[in-house]
Amino acid sequence: MAPRLELKGISKRFPGVVANDHVSFAVPAGAIHALLGENGAGKSTLVKIIYGVQGADEGEIVFDGQPVRIGSPREARALGIGMVFQHFSLFEAMTVLENIALGMDEPPPRRELEARVRQVLDTYGLSLDPYRHVHTLSVGERQRIEIVRALLQQPKLLIMDEPTSVLTPQEVEQLFTTLRRLAAEGCSILYISHKLHEIKALCQSATIMRGGKVVATCDPREESAQSMAELMIGGSLKALSDKSGAAKGEARFVVASLSAPGEPPFGTSLKDVSFAVRSGEIFGIAGVAGNGQNELLAVVSGENQRGVSGSIRLDGTELARLSVGARRRAGLASSPEERNGHAAVPAMTLTENAILSARSRMGLASGGVIRAKAARDYAAKVIEAFSVKATGPGAAAGSLSGGNLQKFVMGREIMQNPAVLVVSQPTWGVDAGAASFIRQAMIDLAAKGACVVVVSQDLDELLELCDRLAVINEGQLSEPMAVKGISIERVGLLMGGIHGAGQVGAKADTGTGRAPAEKKHLEPAL
Repeated sequence: MAPRLELKGISKRFPGVVANDHVSFAVPAGAIHALLGENGAGKSTLVKIIYGVQGADEGEIVFDGQPVRIGSPREARALGIGMVFQHFSLFEAMTVLENIALGMDEPPPRRELEARVRQVLDTYGLSLDPYRHVHTLSVGERQRIEIVRALLQQPKLLIMDEPTSVLTPQEVEQLFTTLRRLAAEGCSILYISHKLHEIKALCQSATIMRGGKVVATCDPREESAQSMAELMIGGSLKALSDKSGAAKGEARFVVASLSAPGEPPFGTSLKDVSFAVRSGEIFGIAGVAGNGQNELLAVVSGENQRGVSGSIRLDGTELARLSVGARRRAGLASSPEERNGHAAVPAMTLTENAILSARSRMGLASGGVIRAKAARDYAAKVIEAFSVKATGPGAAAGSLSGGNLQKFVMGREIMQNPAVLVVSQPTWGVDAGAASFIRQAMIDLAAKGACVVVVSQDLDELLELCDRLAVINEGQLSEPMAVKGISIERVGLLMGGIHGAGQVGAKADTGTGRAPAEKKHLEPAL
């Protein structure tokens, strides 16, 4: 039988870059096939070519044994190719059904569409109310909208781009059940993920790319996560240093009864958030996106002081009423989730971006005058120490790859030797090599006696890095838990909150936009 998808010598060039260099591989019918590679390996360009977003310069695509030219996503869907993107394209003020209709080329009448949606939900065991508004849904439920939209097209090939990056463990397992059922029915799945343990659990085969080329193929079930990572980076992956013996001092960073209103219309309000971090400790905050993580970082860093109540103390000094600059001078460093445009200004050079947050602690400005040489030297030190691939301190931040910009941003903060580092999504979308480097840098900072607070949607990252962690859900923080011996199921339920209750036997929402009140009593019963 001919493969469902076969790529023959696909090449794509951009000015100064060969994104895909004669890429060839095949995906059999009914197979779950992984596409692996570091940031910049060419994966995104390749799937855009398959889905018709971009055209190849050379090569051939063969679908079900027939050569095809895919000029647009509409043509891809007509062939039977569906795609679920990492970043969802949904209107929060509209209902599930309305969003599904907007994503279809020729949506049927409402009643017929609702019947078809409910049939797909029943067939694949997916829980979703067609009349709920998107802003009331968890991230896992939002992803189901994209999946249902793709399944309504009865795809022969489904492309999944980082599908579990914002899901709870329970939602991941439900997704895997759906994908395995689809594959058993003959649908091929091209699966892209940085989570290599998931690749091992789900996929039967894998193509590994590096520098735009196919460098290896393997059966993930016969590989370890480390061996696949080393194939991706083309070298050995250094294990993180053991932090279990590091001494922990007294609590240095204490957040008490912190509350703040969310940004309208759909922001999440912080409700009585309290936690304490000891000297030398890495404290993790887990949670699904949109549960108050960005609001918490903005309040702690000082970016948002509107309507804030509660206390933020560092070594006994109250920071809650201080400006961002004053907090930094007191020893607090931070890095937000969005690196391009928030943590760094793309059009500014790396030297200028270093000045933005390090000018006081590193003496890069005095009396309102920038010390240009000191700033260049500091940016150069960050580039060297954190192995940032850039042409030098004068390179624009926007010219760096995502992983290299993240290494620069993290290096800029860590090399200031802060008393406390608060960072959101430190390795978001970063390849295995860069992620390992960044995590080790945070461990080294804590070993010097600093407090490190890591806000992340990647539960595996938190379990690897942290001494203790808590879960944020709907702006409320759970009691901290020691990572050693932690229950993954418990953490997953706390991450899901009222949505997690629905996945362990509670009745589904009836479409009011809110779950039944009794679900809110889940946590004390754990």
